[in-house]
Amino acid sequence: MDRIVQWFKQHLSNPQVVNLTIVLLGILLVLSFTGDMLAPVIAGIVLAYLLEGVIGRLTQVKVPRILSVWLVFLVFVLFLASIIFGLLPVLYNQFTEVVQQIPSMLTKGQAALMTLPERYPELFSIAQVQEIIASLRTQLTDFGQNLVTSSISGAASIITVVIYVVLLPILIFFFLKDKTTLLKWLVRFLPRDNELAIRVWGDVDFQIGNYIRGKFWEILIVWFVTFATFSYLGIQYSMLLSVLVGVSVLIPYVGAAMVTIPVVLIAWFQWGWNSDFITLVIAYLVIQALDGNLLVPLLFSEVVNIHPVAIIVAVLLFGGLWGIWGVFFAIPLATLVQAILLAWPKPPGEDQAKEKQGA
Repeated sequence: MDRIVQWFKQHLSNPQVVNLTIVLLGILLVLSFTGDMLAPVIAGIVLAYLLEGVIGRLTQVKVPRILSVWLVFLVFVLFLASIIFGLLPVLYNQFTEVVQQIPSMLTKGQAALMTLPERYPELFSIAQVQEIIASLRTQLTDFGQNLVTSSISGAASIITVVIYVVLLPILIFFFLKDKTTLLKWLVRFLPRDNELAIRVWGDVDFQIGNYIRGKFWEILIVWFVTFATFSYLGIQYSMLLSVLVGVSVLIPYVGAAMVTIPVVLIAWFQWGWNSDFITLVIAYLVIQALDGNLLVPLLFSEVVNIHPVAIIVAVLLFGGLWGIWGVFFAIPLATLVQAILLAWPKPPGEDQAKEKQGA
């Protein structure tokens, strides 16, 4: 108990540490209790922060800020419109086709599973295969019921989408246009002794800003290369699968493993065990290898210096706290934690001990 009290005295006696702790706790409480209600505002802040990097580049080459804001905002609106009116209908149609093909896929998969006891009698029995088939039928039935439930509650989803489509661009525009005014208003509520918070934000701003922009380009590149490869090889639902592969890069390690399952299954149901199937699987594995060993080092060579174990822990922890959004933002949140730990003031005696060891 005495050690705990001593630790609090050593660390929380620093007013900057106290101020930073209060700010972080305040943000955490706001996100926990009002995150659902303020979801459009939070999304607008994240996207405006993303676009601010492009505006900053334009202002560096002497383009007036207001003109930069309008240019970037218009490009963003055009990009958003192309996603809503161009990509989403294609994805919806292909997803509907996949759902309609599930019964025939199940029949073909059942026939393939029933051959296992004949080929490998020492590994599989007929009873085991029948149990696997029954389990798959149950899971597919539950999946179909969930789809029906989702379609019934689709009206609420449509209303939510409309709110985002209308409200989000407005919020983003004003966040970009009135950035200085909004920041000045926000600073009034922050503690004056905030050197530590500024230092942490400087590190986080560099790391997270480059990470988010790098992930954006990684998604686009992986999506385009995968779509071109899948279209050339002739696999069905190439747009849907390529989008899944592109988005999967947001979830470290787990995303690539999860998206491999639909890619391999759809290829097998289309071609079976033949040269086309093997060619597609090899091409897909090559794309994954190039992404992990070439593209990622090029895009993130100077950012996110976090150990893979820490990344996995962050995915599990923040995913458990905030679901899919926690998984998406696991690495930025881990970067924030790392920046806080690095900037956290050390007791005077500890600093002197490290200096002596270094000497």
